[in-house]
Amino acid sequence: MKTFRPLFRLKKYFIRYKRDIFWGIILVIFSNVLYSILPKILQYTIDQMENGIPIEKIVLFAALFVTVTVIHSGLRFFMRQKLIGMARKIEYQLRNDYFHHLQQMSLNFFTKHRTGDLMALATNDIPSVSMTIGRGLMFLLSNIIVFIVVLTLMMRTNLALTLISLIPFSLAFLVVLKSMKFFIRTFERIQSQFADLSSKAQENISGVRVIKAYVQEENEIESFRQLNRKYLHENLKLALARGVVWSSMDVLFGLSFVILIWLGGLAVIRDQITLGEFVAFTVWLGMLSWPVISFGWIINLVQRASASMTRINRVMDIEPEIQDTESCDQSICHISGHIQFINVAVAYEDLMVLENISFEIAIGKTLAIIGPTGSGKTSLIRLIPRLIDAKAGQILIDGHDIRSIPLQVLRRHIGFVPQETFLFSETIAENISFGENDAKFEEIGRVARLSTIHEDLLTFPDQYQTLIGERGVNLSGGQKQRAAISRALLRQPNILILDDALSAVDTYTEEKILNSLRVQNPNQTKIIISHRISSVKHADLILFLKNGAVVERGNHRTLMAEKGLYAELYQQQRLEQALDEL
Repeated sequence: MKTFRPLFRLKKYFIRYKRDIFWGIILVIFSNVLYSILPKILQYTIDQMENGIPIEKIVLFAALFVTVTVIHSGLRFFMRQKLIGMARKIEYQLRNDYFHHLQQMSLNFFTKHRTGDLMALATNDIPSVSMTIGRGLMFLLSNIIVFIVVLTLMMRTNLALTLISLIPFSLAFLVVLKSMKFFIRTFERIQSQFADLSSKAQENISGVRVIKAYVQEENEIESFRQLNRKYLHENLKLALARGVVWSSMDVLFGLSFVILIWLGGLAVIRDQITLGEFVAFTVWLGMLSWPVISFGWIINLVQRASASMTRINRVMDIEPEIQDTESCDQSICHISGHIQFINVAVAYEDLMVLENISFEIAIGKTLAIIGPTGSGKTSLIRLIPRLIDAKAGQILIDGHDIRSIPLQVLRRHIGFVPQETFLFSETIAENISFGENDAKFEEIGRVARLSTIHEDLLTFPDQYQTLIGERGVNLSGGQKQRAAISRALLRQPNILILDDALSAVDTYTEEKILNSLRVQNPNQTKIIISHRISSVKHADLILFLKNGAVVERGNHRTLMAEKGLYAELYQQQRLEQALDEL
């Protein structure tokens, strides 16, 4: 039962497609009963021919044989359609549910799980489960019915001959059972190595520019070759073991036929059985070889599906860290942008990254966050759309605890441009309108002008319909950032968050964009993270973070008057700018 326990999650899918399963089983029964009685028709035909029957009866028996064969084939066709079709539907639904589950996961989940491993579940493990519940179930039921019907017919024909000729079959069955543990362990290693191989390939493709920049192509090729060699070695080991098992079973099956021909031939000579019964016996023995052979294959399928489903369950059983709570107020359908942090703290595992963060920003005002790398700036702004949750303290938006606001409502009113700009392999227009599929071209053009990318797009051969590569590889860093800003502005959010989203543009373009943002929506609350003071000096409130704490706060004028870290950074940047202009 331990083997089948991981597959219990599939129960709800079996219930959903119970009609297909029911008719599939009915078709399995009838098709295999017909298949099993074909040798009986052959037996009667041969026995009648020995007794000298007219040609008309021979034709009649032949027609009966063909008719039963055609009906059997038709039933098998519909049987496969029902059971394999059911498996494909479950595979489709399971993959959809898996993808839906991934979409609910927090950012922390994706930092703990490799992309290649998650991809392998969808591309390798789910099809493995589908194979078992489709072909595996179909062959298991078919083999059980064939074994029962054929064994019954053989024993009714001649019990002693049946028992003696099946002795090598028993040995073959034991060979299958004994080899299963080895096959299972080997397959688990193969699955694990396939996941490693997928992760390595995915990381290399994603990081190809870094690899080329550091001239690491040969090292990465060798690293991939070693993983691939391990994968090949385990597959060859499995293939060798299968070859040994198959060869052993061929010998044992051959021995069964030798026993049958010897003892069965003597029985025919002694008139203990008829020639027709001997021929039928021979065919039935051949029919039993496949259930014995496939028994090992079916067990292997079940074990593979169990291992695959265990890995799938391990991910599906993880509860989303960020979700609507029981205290969520479904009556809230709008937020305006008044934000308040009260003694907020954030920790990753046991590492505290933010402590005692408190501030308030009114609707339509601009908050700027500045500080050295690793001071917790990104972690702070991720709290607002609830990409992460605070460990302690309280966050209020429009006076509501942030956990009481439905996630859909909260994020629908926030335009977020993350530090790492991501663009999809679609047209520029489709990337800008992501999440706003009904947006008109005029609106797309308007936000593109606000982010100053419009003029750049007019120089492209297909302008807004230019297809960009994965992650926007055919755009410059500044163009990618401005496209991402356009995407956020198209939502007309009441809260706009820019996480160092202007780092790749020059200071003149940066100033132009910020001026446009200040004018275009005076009621929009803006939060800007930047390393450049030129980006934040017009903010209503500036927080200077260091080691996860607010060490200075105020506007540009008051912070300059304090002559602290902010003023020191400002003077340093002015000096660097002056040196660049020389």
